[in-house]
Amino acid sequence: MQHLNHKIPGVNTVELCQRLRTSGIEVNVGDLAKITNTVSFLFSTAARNNLSTEELITALGSTVNTLPKHAIQVIRHVWNEQGKSVSVSEDKGNMTTVGQFVDIKWKLGVAMSSDTCRSLKYPYVMVTLKVADPSGQITNKCFEMTVPQFKNFFRQFKEMAAVLETV
Repeated sequence: MQHLNHKIPGVNTVELCQRLRTSGIEVNVGDLAKITNTVSFLFSTAARNNLSTEELITALGSTVNTLPKHAIQVIRHVWNEQGKSVSVSEDKGNMTTVGQFVDIKWKLGVAMSSDTCRSLKYPYVMVTLKVADPSGQITNKCFEMTVPQFKNFFRQFKEMAAVLETV
């Protein structure tokens, strides 16, 4: 619900999976990602169609007959408590989304030896981008660059930041 209300950029299923395991619930990260996407789709569709709690539960009952009773009770409770706060604007519904930038990390490294590579001892920069895709799933994208490539990348980021400040 926090993701649908734009309070967080996405759902970090790896972190959520660790929290669930700590509380004694065994779940696979891939399965949790599927569940998260399904629940997000369910609530965003209900918000887009302005469904009441009873309309949502009736629609679920007529289309999905495999949900356990306690799952339906949780969905009813969450939609009762927070369903009114979910807002899906018409403009956002028609837009194509590409994801949201969450974080960037970088580190400088130098490879000193390798069995397969001859040109070593040159520094490189390892960049990790954390991105929330349109469904809210947070993923890491990693890549390596030479130092001159990283300087150009950094310069372009500064230019983007300057342009965004004027908007």
